[in-house]
Amino acid sequence: MSSSHCIAIALFCIAFLLGGISVSHAQLSSTFYDQTCPNVTNITRGVIQNALVSDPRIGASLIRLHFHDCFVNGCDGSILLNNSDTIDSEKEAARNNNSVRGFGVVDDIKAALESACPRTVSCADILAIAAEESVSLANGTSWTVLLGRRDGTTANSTGADISLPSAVDTLDTLKSIFSAVGLNTTDLVSLSGAHTFGRAQCPTFSDRLYNFSNTGNPDPTLNTTYLGTLQGICPQNGTETGLANLDLTTADTFDNNYFSNLQVGNGLLQTDQELFSTPGADTIPIVNNFSSDKDAFFASFGESMIKMGNIGVLTGSQGEIRLNCALVNANSSGSESYLHSSIETRDNAEYKYAI
Repeated sequence: MSSSHCIAIALFCIAFLLGGISVSHAQLSSTFYDQTCPNVTNITRGVIQNALVSDPRIGASLIRLHFHDCFVNGCDGSILLNNSDTIDSEKEAARNNNSVRGFGVVDDIKAALESACPRTVSCADILAIAAEESVSLANGTSWTVLLGRRDGTTANSTGADISLPSAVDTLDTLKSIFSAVGLNTTDLVSLSGAHTFGRAQCPTFSDRLYNFSNTGNPDPTLNTTYLGTLQGICPQNGTETGLANLDLTTADTFDNNYFSNLQVGNGLLQTDQELFSTPGADTIPIVNNFSSDKDAFFASFGESMIKMGNIGVLTGSQGEIRLNCALVNANSSGSESYLHSSIETRDNAEYKYAI
């Protein structure tokens, strides 16, 4: 076992102690809101459609919010909480700060749902529904979203820096991260396929372009033509705000071209290309299968999203239904407090590592 693998396992043992992450077997239900908020999916979809008009990246950003939520404390909406006297926000953790985005759209969804079905739909469920609708709106697959999550009342900034993958992790480390929350190697490959749409800024991949692993040379797994394209977007010692498509062929469509890109060295992030270019890796045949069979990828992606969405959920009398996704209810003041998150202006900021 590699030293990095041992370190990763040790870190994630700490993460369990710090964050209480567990794989939940709670019984969520696809019909949870059928009586109390029957239009929850249509309302969510409508808000996302409006957001896509001015921000084609927002679908990828929303699914990433769900991912970053579930891997820290479970799928409890903790990624949405702002700093307060009692909460150390996950938004400000190194793996999230200047990276995760889409909070304003979540606020808009929450406001629309509070108008239609007051105090009914949790912020954690909003993230799960928004992820599925974002994929569907990008001409991708769909899956049955299981619902009934409650919102947590705390966040785990330390856990976010331990439990979330970075763009430079090795394949062994990625496997350890996913295993820590009950997801296997197939889940890792299929969920990585979410990078078939969206963008990333230069700091997430620029180390591959000039001085990879302190060699003084580019990452040898990068296609040389693609390397030149990326160096044009991210010149050495240049701006860090350049954006590159995660999928250089169909940037705003959810398809299986991500896997075809990996086969020819056109994976943008190191963690993407690791799935295919790590010698002897058991992920290679999975990449090959998903590249040649879109239906197989779509089926696996839906299954993996359902598994991920069931990590550490709160149900029943646990947690609460937040009125404002950025605040626990004890800190919300007034019946209209849910309408504006104090952090929604972040979506107009320059994100160093944003996808």
